[in-house]
Parts: sequence; C-alpha cells; structure tokens
Amino acid sequence: MSWTILKNPAAQIGIAAVAGVIFGLAVGEWAANLQFVGDMFIRLIQMSIVPLVMASVIVATGSMTGSGTGRIAFRTFKWMIGFSVVAALLAYGLSVLIKPGMGMVFTGELDSDLESDADAALGWQDTLLEFVSKNIFEAMASATMVPIIIFSLLFGIALRQHISRTGNDSVLSFVDQIQQIVLTMIRLVMYIAPIGVFCLLASLAGDVGFGVVTTAVKYLGTTLIGVLLLFVLFVGVVTVRTRLSPWKLPSKLAEQTAIAVTTTSSAVTFPTVLKNTVEKVGVSQKIANFTLSVGLTMGSYGAVLNYMIVVMFLAQAGNVQLSVGAIVLGMCLAILLNMGTITVPGGFPVVAMFLATSLDLPFEAVGLLIAVDWFAGIFRTFLNVNGDTFVAMLVANADDEIDREVYNGHKTVTADTVDIEEYSDTFAKADAAD
Repeated sequence: MSWTILKNPAAQIGIAAVAGVIFGLAVGEWAANLQFVGDMFIRLIQMSIVPLVMASVIVATGSMTGSGTGRIAFRTFKWMIGFSVVAALLAYGLSVLIKPGMGMVFTGELDSDLESDADAALGWQDTLLEFVSKNIFEAMASATMVPIIIFSLLFGIALRQHISRTGNDSVLSFVDQIQQIVLTMIRLVMYIAPIGVFCLLASLAGDVGFGVVTTAVKYLGTTLIGVLLLFVLFVGVVTVRTRLSPWKLPSKLAEQTAIAVTTTSSAVTFPTVLKNTVEKVGVSQKIANFTLSVGLTMGSYGAVLNYMIVVMFLAQAGNVQLSVGAIVLGMCLAILLNMGTITVPGGFPVVAMFLATSLDLPFEAVGLLIAVDWFAGIFRTFLNVNGDTFVAMLVANADDEIDREVYNGHKTVTADTVDIEEYSDTFAKADAAD
C-alpha cells in the first residue's frame, strides 16, 4: 500500500517539499546553489504557456455551437457568474487582511515595470489599449498574455464562423492536436516536478528560514477560511431562496464531500453528485443533468477563490503594489479560468505560472504553492462539488423543480445512470480546475 502511495505524483511532490525545507534549514545559505535547478523547472513550464493558452482558447471558442440556451441556461450562468465574482472579491479581501505572501519578500531585482507604484499606473484608456497588440508575434515573444488571449478569442470566433460557412474543421483539428502535444510536453516536464520543488524550497528555506513554513500555513489558512465563508454564504442563499431546512443538508452532502476531499477530483465525484442531487435533494433529473454538467467546468468557485489568492500571494511575496486595474484583471482572469473561456489544462503549476506571467508578477514563490497544492486542492474540490449542488437547487427552485417530499425524506426517487464516456472531455477540464 505504501509503495502505491509513493507512485502518486502529489505524494512525491509533498515528500520532496518537506525534504527540501528540511535540507534548506539545515544547510542555510549554501542551498542557494540549487536555485538554478528549480529555475530550470519553472522555465520548462513557462515555455509551454503561450502555445498552450493560444491553442486552448482557440479550440474552446472554435468549438462553440451555441447549444444550451434557454431559461435554464440563463439561470445557471447567472448564479455561477455571480458566485464566481463573490469568490474573487472575497479572496482579495482576505488576502489584504491576512497577507499570506508577507514574510516571503524577495529582495532580488524586479522588472522596472513591477516597481512602479499604483499612482504611476496607466489611465484606464491606455490600459484598455494595451489589451490589443499591434504585433501578435511581439506579444508572444514577450509573453504578454492579455493581448494573446484577445487575439486567440477573435481567431476562435472567426474560425467558428469559417467552419459554419464551409463545413471544413481541419484548422480546428490542427490546433486541437497542437494543444494535445503541448499538454504532453507539460506531462513530461511534471516528471521532474519533485526535483524542481525540492530545489526551489531548499533555496527558499535557506534564504528565508522557518518563515517558509509559516507562509505556507498562512496561504492554506487563507484559502480554507475563504472556502468556509463561501460555503456558509451558499447555504444561506439556498435557505432564503428555497425555504428548505439547512439542517438536513449535511447528511445529503456527506457522501459526495467524502469522495471529493479524498480524491480531490470533481470528475470522480460527479456521478455521486448527480445521484445525490436527484435522489436526496429532490432536484429534477432535467435540471440536474444540465446544471451539474455545466458546473463541472464553470462552477469551480473554490478554484476562483484560490486563483485570486495566488495572485495576491505572489504580489505580496514580490513586494509588488498592484494597481486597481491589475487587481480587476486578476479577478477577471481567475473567473475566466473558471468559466472555461480560458481553458488552461495541465494542473495548478500551469495555472500559477499563467497568472504570474499574465500580471507580470515574480514567480520565485510558485514552488511553495505547488508544494502545498494537494491541500489547497482538497479545499477547492470541496467547494466546487457542493457549490454545483447548491446552484442546481437554486435553478430548480425558480421553476418549481425541487421535490420537497424527497428533500424531507418522505419520498424516494431513482436517478438515471450516468454515461461516463459522454462526459470524458468535461471530466478532464474539471480535474484541471481542482
């Protein structure tokens, strides 16, 4: 059994992280000699981000067919977007209050652009103008992510129109193959993640000392507090809107919560969530099928919260004063990552590097975030999974599609069997958010 656990990539990274901190604390400043290995690991991830983001956004927008419209879709998206915005705002507020990145301040030279104060920031017109590049290849070379995303969105929309007009999807298939190849590259890079994380954390621990441990605890603590507050908010909104007893929810959510926190996978938990939402909560099969399947990739509220905390953590760790525009952009990117407009598969390391690159933040502390991401993943998945059930309840309540006798335990219904193959692509995207 122990050997099986050691084969788990998350376990390997966790062991390497602990070993790196212990080694760095033991040898002190000498551990800085290992920094270049960690930097090489980070660069290997960085070099894949631009082609991955471009291919992912083009494929996501180019594949849109306009399905899923109607009243149910509108209500589903309304609640999902609303809760995502609240999650981003809460993450910002908690990060300002708790300051999870403080104590990890890096004294190395930063880009001159990063040292500018918020007062010296561009006006809003100039900021918006910078979202569009005069030369997309220049933007790609400098990894200026927002213009790259804008270009990719327009390219994807134009590609969708081309496919609709000609029926020829060869370009979409080509870009999709590029995406798959880049993902394979990232998987190859992740084989050396334990070595990279060991070296990064050894260097950090040698430089910062025991502050590495306390900072990791503050980061996880900020994420956990945010998840619990959002969960309470969900329960409160559901209680007010549906007039159903909140005291009956724990027993209805217990099974899916147990699976979510032990597997850290929304995809693995999905069949149980669908079954419980219909059989225990009383949501109609029609509403559950649509809302929960959309929620797999668009209802990752724990991810939105965590991504925004990552933005603030990196800014605080690099002693970077974010302008109002940069904070809003960070929130938008966190929400867009969740909503599926920007599909960045490959797991948390890629997401963290994407956010750092997009906002021009120092990424020396990314190794620490990767090291403790298994714990953060538990928190994210807990909220992602149960948040989907709550949204399904809110959508169903508006159309009187909740069977209150089922919710109160006076009636029994059976949910339809889930076709796992039907959701295979969605499962992959959901796991990327977890």
